[in-house]
Amino acid sequence: MADTEEHTVDLHGDEEIIEVIDLNENEPTADDLAEEFEDVDFDEAGGEDDEGWETEDEEMEADQDDSELTFSKHTGSVFCVSLDPATNSLAVTGGEDDKAYVWRVTDGEVVFECTGHKDSVTCVSFSHDSKLVATGDMSGLIKVWKVETKEEVWSFEVGDLEWMEWHQCAPVLLAGTADGSVWMWKVPGGDCKTFQGPGCRAACGTILPDGKRAVVGYEDGAVRFWDLKQGNPIHVLKGNDGHQGALTCMASNKDGSLVLTGSVDGCAKLINTTTGKVVGVFSIEDGKAAGSEDSNSVESVGFCKVLPLIAVAYLDGTLAIYDMSTQQLRHRCQHKAGIVQLQWEEGSSMVATCSLDGAVRLWDARSGSPVSEYRGHSAEILDFTLNREASLAVTASGDHQAKVFCLQKPDR
Repeated sequence: MADTEEHTVDLHGDEEIIEVIDLNENEPTADDLAEEFEDVDFDEAGGEDDEGWETEDEEMEADQDDSELTFSKHTGSVFCVSLDPATNSLAVTGGEDDKAYVWRVTDGEVVFECTGHKDSVTCVSFSHDSKLVATGDMSGLIKVWKVETKEEVWSFEVGDLEWMEWHQCAPVLLAGTADGSVWMWKVPGGDCKTFQGPGCRAACGTILPDGKRAVVGYEDGAVRFWDLKQGNPIHVLKGNDGHQGALTCMASNKDGSLVLTGSVDGCAKLINTTTGKVVGVFSIEDGKAAGSEDSNSVESVGFCKVLPLIAVAYLDGTLAIYDMSTQQLRHRCQHKAGIVQLQWEEGSSMVATCSLDGAVRLWDARSGSPVSEYRGHSAEILDFTLNREASLAVTASGDHQAKVFCLQKPDR
């Protein structure tokens, strides 16, 4: 990992911007390049049509690679990645090449290829017990595979797919589409239920921890809480209660009592799931009206598991840490490029981010300080996930690769 130096600037005494400056910006030597090529397996680099050598579309060249392993089977951008929850030993990735692969994170060996998709694979996920894996493409073709037998056991076609999520304790799959419908299936039996939205994109959704309700955010800014058994909306937030633009992301806290939603309107809203009432609004937009076209879009949100903190990641590269009880901004952690996603560690106040500059970063939310930075991709990171112990990060990138990074444990 590169040596870094922290420069802290105190703004008005209550906010800190921490800038991380890379001190290893020297050109690689001939010896460095020779060592890099020793690790390249040219047989695994791709087929005859592989265009992996072309770099004209890449805005950055990786001058360092902190990863432990690189998965290079995809021949286009890798859009999504998920780890199996039972053992965290298998990853599934989906890409622009209309393919998904299930592979081992220890050695990058392909366990099986998920074939038959007809568009970019943008959603991948293992079931709660890791026995099934679902892959979904942009055209709306969803396939489910049995991991043990490596066989396809179910498939279904919906409209253009926006998101997909497994139930936390049953073989039940939920998916949202561009026409506003939300579908629920029992897999592989196929029992099906649909939840009709307002006729606009069902942009994001999540099943609450009780397993009985789902929250869905729509393109028109509305948020609906659905009763999964009855099929009816329990709460509908729209107008001033909803967002002033399309929703982009959402997360629930551990017990499901609160949901945090993010939108292109630059706001994150904290909602009580029992009452359906907004109990907090978070924004770093001081001068701009929320919902204006130049709002700073919220890209990812999340709850700290051990402290009353929330994190909100913005397209301008700001990671904002808010105190949930006082609703005050605690820290502003600045990235050099837009943040794609954030994920809190399970048992600490550390939050990880991936961004459009191709780096994974770890931040201490108590101090707002950067802990570490991991590079290796030559294009933007489009998705990432941490394992349960937060010892590994698995990334998916526009450089046609997925990577496994070993995260060093700081003293805590």
